[in-house]
Amino acid sequence: MSRVNNQPKKRNDGHSSMTRALVLAGLMAFVLQACDTDVEPNCQASNAPTANCPEPGAVDDPFITELAKRRQWYDSRELSEVGIEPAEVTRTYEIPVQNAVGKLVPPTDDGSQDSLALKIWMIEQARHTIDATYYIFSDDLAGYAVLGALCDAVIRGVDVRLVVDAAGSFSIPKSALRMLDSCEEDAGYMKNSEGHPTTQRAGVQVAVFNALTNLAASPNRRSHDKLLITDGEFGDSAYLVTGGRNISLDYYGLTETGDFDPQTYRDLEILLRPADVPREESIGVTTSGYFSLLFLFKGNRLLEARHSEPARASYRKHRARAREALATLKSFPMMRERFSQMPKYASEGFEQADVLLAEQMSHVVDKRVVRNAMDNYLQSPNSILFVLDRILGETSAAGHSRICSPYLFLARYEDSEGTVIVDEAAAIRAYIDAHPEAEIEILTNSALTSDNFAAQAVIDFDMAPRLLLDPELQELWLDLKSEDETTAELTSSEAWQQQVGHPRIRIYQTGLNDSDLFPGGTETYGKLHAKFWVADPYGFVGTTNFDYRSRLYNSEMGYFFEAGPLAEDLDTVFDELKARSYRWGSPEWLLMRENLKASGGMKGRTLRIQRTIFKTLRATGLEWEF
Repeated sequence: MSRVNNQPKKRNDGHSSMTRALVLAGLMAFVLQACDTDVEPNCQASNAPTANCPEPGAVDDPFITELAKRRQWYDSRELSEVGIEPAEVTRTYEIPVQNAVGKLVPPTDDGSQDSLALKIWMIEQARHTIDATYYIFSDDLAGYAVLGALCDAVIRGVDVRLVVDAAGSFSIPKSALRMLDSCEEDAGYMKNSEGHPTTQRAGVQVAVFNALTNLAASPNRRSHDKLLITDGEFGDSAYLVTGGRNISLDYYGLTETGDFDPQTYRDLEILLRPADVPREESIGVTTSGYFSLLFLFKGNRLLEARHSEPARASYRKHRARAREALATLKSFPMMRERFSQMPKYASEGFEQADVLLAEQMSHVVDKRVVRNAMDNYLQSPNSILFVLDRILGETSAAGHSRICSPYLFLARYEDSEGTVIVDEAAAIRAYIDAHPEAEIEILTNSALTSDNFAAQAVIDFDMAPRLLLDPELQELWLDLKSEDETTAELTSSEAWQQQVGHPRIRIYQTGLNDSDLFPGGTETYGKLHAKFWVADPYGFVGTTNFDYRSRLYNSEMGYFFEAGPLAEDLDTVFDELKARSYRWGSPEWLLMRENLKASGGMKGRTLRIQRTIFKTLRATGLEWEF
């Protein structure tokens, strides 16, 4: 990966790094607001700590004071006055390859429960700072347990920032999020890197990304990021976890009553730490800097606690519920063991890796995202697809690539004259034809396991056919009657069998014919939600689905790595998912679709009209919204 990072990038603002840009923002805010530490004037005359005073002997630590200033919310107008636009900064800073250690939190039943215990453990072990952002932050046991842990962290002197997406987290009451902000009234004082109490009081800041109440925001632009950072700027004390899991019980194999939920999302995350205290910025510092830019995005809205008595009464109820949720979660038998094992889990099984953060917050402000897709892409050298293309072009990683995504599309863009300028399916076919040793494997949802009928229609009638079938067979497949899929001459023809069975292009879809949705079936397959790419020794784990929404509209993030053992772990995950899948177009796959249609229900009824759904999306242009 180091070869990839050596490519120079053009910059138009003079910033040599993200951190430098953020320091500038912090200094600007210091001039505007001229704030000192939060010590009350009468504290100096007291010999004992009070609710609003630090401990006797607390130190004035310049690093903690400066850090607290840099972590503050600043109005977008103030940032604009000095030429700071967070989304534009992300286009121009150069993200370094950094040394780290990492491990996967896999898409297994155990992995899903470990993931929830890990997040709570990280929050409870944090000594200095916590940054968290999630697309979905639900009004359920998981959501309130996390709020309870965050509130407790503030009270013990940990500075907290939380960002939730306006659309994805629409269901959670804003009063619950304001409750978290109200925890600042009981905040403790921050500790420095040596563990000594300081005179800087901890704070809480909660922002809604691209708030629907903000007239400057677009409701169609979202932060799909999922990231938790603890002690990011404190050397090898930092922990970072990202991937596909949101803050909702749906992702953790758990019900509200503590029972196992077999219908959970099959998801994946990567847990990272700095390998040591590096000579330059650590991965914790770099990722915390990225979070600051996301936090300060101009469309965001800061949620602040209100001080009326009805509001305070509401916050008391939410805080009681949050504490109860946290205690309840820890009391569940299947979770007690997870929590007890977390110190060992969070310290063992890590592999050395060179790691590169990739992000695409600037996509949220891109204009004419479909027509100008390639121009926007070329202006975003830190974006996931840009970095992936560089790795594929400059290393041997393209030899055998494997990609997993629940809603994978292959882009096809035209210019204003209608000329095709990008066709990823054609490019993959051309590469495979020119390189006899090359292979690509794709793993995605089937109609059986998908929770998105529209995206699945694009997969089954655009992505897979374009990659596997010639134009004549693509048209015949689209025009085939749904009830004829297993009996038609098309699907039994030699041409069909040869093309869907391409020896070096293999598409798998999760779910088998022993599904418990079918008569006599016993297996539950859940819903695939993992997003990763692997080509030993390289890999990527992140939040992007590689569909049009992820490519064109959303803020997304993740980490590329170069590490043979981690790549082997990703290969193992792929193989385990593949063992629970059929190849697209195979007789077994066609039979699964027939069984699903016969089973009725929403999935069966929707599958019967899948072609109509796809044709409607294509005709109306709604295809670009998924």
